[in-house]
Order: sequence, then structure tokens, then C-alpha cells
Amino acid sequence: MGVIITLIIIIVVLLGVGVGMYNSLVTLRNKLQESWRQVDVELNRRYDLIPNLVSTVQGSAKFEQSTLQQVVELRNQAKALSGSADATQRGEIEGQLSRAVTNILVTAEAYPELKSTAGFQQLQTQLSETEDRIANSRRYYNAVVGDYNTKTEKFPSNLFANAFHFSKAGYFQVDDPTMRQAPQVDFQQLNGQTSLPPTPQPVAPPQIDFNQPGAGTSQLPQA
Repeated sequence: MGVIITLIIIIVVLLGVGVGMYNSLVTLRNKLQESWRQVDVELNRRYDLIPNLVSTVQGSAKFEQSTLQQVVELRNQAKALSGSADATQRGEIEGQLSRAVTNILVTAEAYPELKSTAGFQQLQTQLSETEDRIANSRRYYNAVVGDYNTKTEKFPSNLFANAFHFSKAGYFQVDDPTMRQAPQVDFQQLNGQTSLPPTPQPVAPPQIDFNQPGAGTSQLPQA
């Protein structure tokens, strides 16, 4: 009888430990998904601001059309990847988009009349705040990824992770080394001027499609 009671106690303890490990994995996975949704919210906020930035710059300054087109193309590529499970690929595109937007804002320093407009100042502030929120959300998400992946790899919780298909999550980070460099802008070559011409000739803006390709449904990236 004593042996049976001992076995029962051991089984109950093992079940309790197993349930605790499983629940901790579920908690971390839910935390991971929630932190990723917050990253996605901030990225989509930037997608919504970029068309307004391009339109404002087009109407107020003689920016190189290739520069504006590049921002639009990167924005559309990034938005199309919002449903992608490839965190590395999305991170690369988002990094390029951040740099392209920064280049536009830095180049705008050569146009005092543009800088003084309320619309541009508001967009500049909103984009700057959005970039800060993206960076903060990304750091928090990557921290959660680290905790979650450690839990799925450590013994004995890895046994439950493998049994119940708790797969590793991918980090969302910018690997482009140029993101660590300050944008280089030669103001002396911006159409040979540092302010808007007094009587600019009207130029028809290029047709830019902000809706293609379309965005997919957000998913949690996998490693």
C-alpha cells in the first residue's frame, strides 16, 4: 500500500510540473503574439503616414522623383509582407524603408519654405514618434522572443514544446549595416538651390499607386 501511495504522489507531482511547464509555454506564446501585434500596429501607422509625406513633398519641393518613388515602392513591398512569416525578410525591407523616410526628412532641411509649413511639421513629428514606437515595440518583441525560445530549448520544458508543437519564433531586427550610418545629403546639388524657387513651373506629379501590392493578414513570424 505504501508503494502505491508513493507512486500516486510521484505521478501527481509529475503531472503538476508538466501542467505548469505547458501553461508557462502557452503564456509566453500569447505574450509573443500580443507583442508582435503591437509591432504590426506601429508599422501600419507608418504605412498610413508615408503617402501623406510624399504628397506634401511633391507639392512643395522639387525632390528627385526617383527618391519619392523609391519610398513608395519600399512602402508597398513592406505592406505586402505584413502577412509574411519571414521575419528576416520583412526586417530587411522595413530597415530600408526607415532609411528612405529619414533621407526625405533630412533632404527637406534644404527647403526652408517646406519646413515652415504646418502640414510638413506635423508629419515630421508623427513620423519621428512612430519610428520611436516601432523601435521600442521591436525591442520588447525581441526580448519576448528570447524568453520564449529559451523556454522551448531548455530541458525539460523542451519535451513539452516538441510534443505540443511550440516552434521557435524569429527575431525582428534590422540587419542592414547602412541603417547605422547617418544619411549623407549634398545640399549644394539639390537643383543648385537651398530654397524653393519664387515662381516654380507646374509639373505634373507621377502616378503613384499606394494600394499595390495589397497588404496581407498579419501573422507571427517564424524562425
